[in-house]
Amino acid sequence: MRTIGWAILFLSLPAKLHAVEPRPVKLIFDTDIGNDIDDALALAVIHELADRGEVDLLAVTISKDNPWAAPYVDLVNTFYGRPEIPIGVVRNGKTPDDGKYLRQIVEAAENGKTIYPHKLKSGADAPEAVGLLRKTLASQADGSVVFVTVGFLTNAARLMDSKPDESSPLDGMELVKKKISLYCMMAGAFSDPRAPEYNVIIDADASREVFEKWPTPIVASGYEIGLAIKYPAQSIEMDYRYVPHHPVAEAYRLYEKMPNDRPTWDLTAALYAIRPEHEYFGLSKAGKISLGEKNVTKFEERADGTHRFLTLTPEQGIRVKEALVEMASSPPGK
Repeated sequence: MRTIGWAILFLSLPAKLHAVEPRPVKLIFDTDIGNDIDDALALAVIHELADRGEVDLLAVTISKDNPWAAPYVDLVNTFYGRPEIPIGVVRNGKTPDDGKYLRQIVEAAENGKTIYPHKLKSGADAPEAVGLLRKTLASQADGSVVFVTVGFLTNAARLMDSKPDESSPLDGMELVKKKISLYCMMAGAFSDPRAPEYNVIIDADASREVFEKWPTPIVASGYEIGLAIKYPAQSIEMDYRYVPHHPVAEAYRLYEKMPNDRPTWDLTAALYAIRPEHEYFGLSKAGKISLGEKNVTKFEERADGTHRFLTLTPEQGIRVKEALVEMASSPPGK
């Protein structure tokens, strides 16, 4: 009788007394945007989840050393109603080429007027990435930040190697350890690792350093995950028509001749980082990621390991695809 009585009392309490409001994930997004189109789609997903109150996008840092990358991120952030988000850029980094859509979207005009408003005219006008990372981390509560890399690990390695500055008296390793709870990355290949994965090999020295020394848990979305889930070109043609010009859909069309269903590599890393408890993916056992011969990703199961990688069933793949299409194509602020 006592148990039943307590159950009735609990159920009769007003919802506001026992409901816990989820806090938004404090997120830093590090990207090589411009080298593929999945970075842009991942940024669209992040903005949609920010509209839903699930994520607070603290900053975007860029690992592609091209002057058009930062203005493109700026105009996407502006399109989604968040022009104030700080943007940092790599200096003396990798892949300086323009890519297939950055400059075209930044310079796009109609009747002599810029189609996509933005403040940054060039990456030269943005702060250096590591300084921005240090400033952003120092301003956040301990253990509160999720760091997502969907490109080269250049900025992560340089952050670890950074020295105390005006933002924090801590060196990079201590700052990371104190502020970051999870490092989620699109990197490596784990189901059949026979060849080096692009994000890893472009800056293999940085990748090796991160895998060896990074002091917080790492979850990697491997090459096989995004490859198994293709973003449908039909969605680009049908779901983004709520505006005459869309900076992500237009970039998608410029990246590759349509129709073309692109892998969702970077989107999967962002989705897991923000919604780790939604069971979109499985997780490997704990272990250690490293680079082997010819910079091929290796994974060793270890009881004391702090690295894991995502796994995926066919059923999960269907669910993830539906979620990503719905999120990426949602109008801003809806």
